Amino acid sequence: MSTISVRLPDSLHDGIREAARREGISINQFIASAAGEKLAAWATEEYLAARARRGDRAKFEAALGRVPDREPDPEDAI
Repeated sequence: MSTISVRLPDSLHDGIREAARREGISINQFIASAAGEKLAAWATEEYLAARARRGDRAKFEAALGRVPDREPDPEDAI
């Protein structure tokens, strides 16, 4: 485990302290969780962008073309 020193504006520190208190966790746990969530969000964004680059509009249109043109089942209707 590593230790870092971070300079935060007082207002941000106060907000983090209050949020951690409400969640019943330490400030360290709150910040570690927030950093982990941010990294996961970035990783997801990169993953989806890579998947999008592999996309093929013609294949998508072909797949949609195989879907029957009919009304939805009654339980699926809006």
